[in-house]
This record gives sequence, structure tokens and C-alpha cells, in this order.
Amino acid sequence: MARISIDGIGIDYEIMGPANAPLAVLTPGGRYARDYPGVPQLGQKITDGGYRVLLWDRPNCGASDVCFQGSSESALHASMLVALLDALGASSAALVAGSAGARLSLLAASQCPERVSGMFLWWISGGPIAMAQLAAYYCGDAAIAAARGGMEAVAALPGFAQQIERNPENRNRILAWEADAFIQRMQEWAAAYAWVHGVPVPGLSADDYERLTMPTTILRSGQSDISHTRETSEQLAELMPNAKLLEPPWPDQEWNNVSLIPNAQGRGRFERWPLLAPMILDFLNQI
Repeated sequence: MARISIDGIGIDYEIMGPANAPLAVLTPGGRYARDYPGVPQLGQKITDGGYRVLLWDRPNCGASDVCFQGSSESALHASMLVALLDALGASSAALVAGSAGARLSLLAASQCPERVSGMFLWWISGGPIAMAQLAAYYCGDAAIAAARGGMEAVAALPGFAQQIERNPENRNRILAWEADAFIQRMQEWAAAYAWVHGVPVPGLSADDYERLTMPTTILRSGQSDISHTRETSEQLAELMPNAKLLEPPWPDQEWNNVSLIPNAQGRGRFERWPLLAPMILDFLNQI
């Protein structure tokens, strides 16, 4: 376990594997921590395959600092990942990620495509319903809490409980915001999730896709997956010059099934991610 300050924001991270091995950054989705069930287990399998793996807590996740700067939370995370690689002296890395992690990986790669050796992505959030849900869950609930009870109510939200438990100073970081300014920021962050026809990933333009020339594997989302629509994965694969669309190692209803798994000790919706290890290692061995 390690911690580093980047632009005044504390980031907790862990590097697994031999120091001289090629680096892969493994990023989970949601606001889940790097030790959420399934994530470190997948990291270990990638490490066993001969790679070094960076696991990190994004701002607002795990033990890292809470931060509401930037045009969107995804943009904040993407910039922080680029800065973290700089701080760690990593000249290049492969990005391996699912859901929100996939979104920020794409944004980060668009900032420095020459430093991303490849990407392996799955569960890319997209579609009108999914984007509306993300805006409501990550921004709407917090804004409503601030409007009704001020920043004390925001700090009391279940969505920030783990972040405060693991990093108690995060409560003060939340309380430092004035409620009206925070609500305005949540309005801006929510707008960043707005769905636009033909734009599979919010925050990426046509020029950005042309810059994403690194080898990329995208797993096709399930037809039944409303949160990460199949259309989104297929559109993204078409837009990226060197992207390959592959079928995942699980059934069509995977996301719906794992969404019902309780967040309990050793359990969680990413617990089956280690099944991806053979595909990821095959990809990393080819780039």
C-alpha cells in the first residue's frame, strides 16, 4: 500500500509484481475501491502472467481524497490517472478496466495516446437510460441532500461512508464546500453524462477516437445489459481504428445477475472478473 499527493489530492495505490515487468493499470467501476472483491484477484492473475499491475483508488473512491474539481468526475479521474503515471515515472502502460474505469481509461488515453500501449475494456456505460441513472446516482442524490440538509447531509450519504471511514479527513473536505456551490458543481457533473445519439462515450469527440490508435480489445456487452448497452460497445469498436470486438467469457445476463450480489465480505458485482484473466493476458502478450 502506498499514498501520493498529486496537486494536493491524496491518492492511495498499490503496485503488484516485478519492478521491471510491463505495467498494466487495472481500474474498477462505480466508486468502488481497488480492493473490491474480484479486482485484486484479477490483478494477481495478471501479475502471475508476468506483468506489473497498478491498482489505485480514484478520487472519491476507497482511501483516496474526496474531490469535486474538474468538468466531470470522469474527467477528474482521467487527469489524475495521467498525473499518477507521471508521478510514478511510468513512460507507458496498458489500461485494463470495466464500466466507469473503462470510461476514464478512454479519456486518459485521449490525453496521452503515445503512452498507452493498449487497452482492454468491458462494460462501457452508455445509452439514454444508463446515462440518466449515472447522473441521478452520482450527482442528483448528492445535490438533493445538499439542498435539503446542507453539506452535513451530503457527508452522511451512504455513498461516502466508506471514503470517510477509510480516510476520516474526507468528511471535512465535503463540509468545506458551500452548499449552493456544490449543487452547481453537481449540475455540471450531471450534464457531462448527457446522452447524445452517435456519441457512445461522453467526453470523447470524433478527433479523440482518431487519436486512439493503440491496440484495443472491447468486450461486447450483453443484449440484456441496460447499463452498458451492446450498441455502445459495438459503436466504440467501430470508431476506434485498431479496436477488436470480442465476446466475453460469461452469459448474456451477467450484469443483471451480478447486480443482485450483495456488497458483503468477499462478495460483489466484480467477483467474476478473474474469469477475464486468460483473455487479458493473451491481449497483453500480443501488444
